[in-house]
Amino acid sequence: AFFASKVEHESKHCNGKGFQRPGSSAFDRVYTANQNCGHTYPTFLAMLWCAGLLCSQAPAAFAGLMYLFVRQKYFVGYLGERTQSTPGYLFGKRIILFLFLMSVAGILNYYLIFFFGSDFEIHIKTITNAISPLLLIP
Repeated sequence: AFFASKVEHESKHCNGKGFQRPGSSAFDRVYTANQNCGHTYPTFLAMLWCAGLLCSQAPAAFAGLMYLFVRQKYFVGYLGERTQSTPGYLFGKRIILFLFLMSVAGILNYYLIFFFGSDFEIHIKTITNAISPLLLIP
C-alpha cells in the first residue's frame, strides 16, 4: 500500500496523463521501484511458505519480517540515486537465499526419514534458529 501511494503521489505531481510521462524521472523511479517490488513478491511468498512448512516457522517468520523491512529500504533507496538501492537489493537476495536453503534442508530431512529413518529435524531447527539472527548483519 505504501508503494502504491507513492506511485499515485508522484503521478499527481507530474504533467500529462497516463503512465507514459516523458522527462519525469521522479515518477519513473517510483514506478520502476514499485514494479520491481511487485515482481519479487510472489517468489518471496513461495519461499516463505516452503521454509515455514518444511523446516521451521520461527526463523522463516523472522526472515519474512526482515525481507519486508529490506524491500522498504530498497524502495526508499530507489527514490534517491539508484546506487542507494543496491544494499537493500543484495540484503533481500541474501534473505531469499536463506529461505531457499531452509526449504532444501526440510526436503532433505524428509528424504532422510523416508529412506534411512534418520530424523535431523531438531538439528536443522537449532541451526536455523542460530543462523537467523545473522540476517541482521548488513
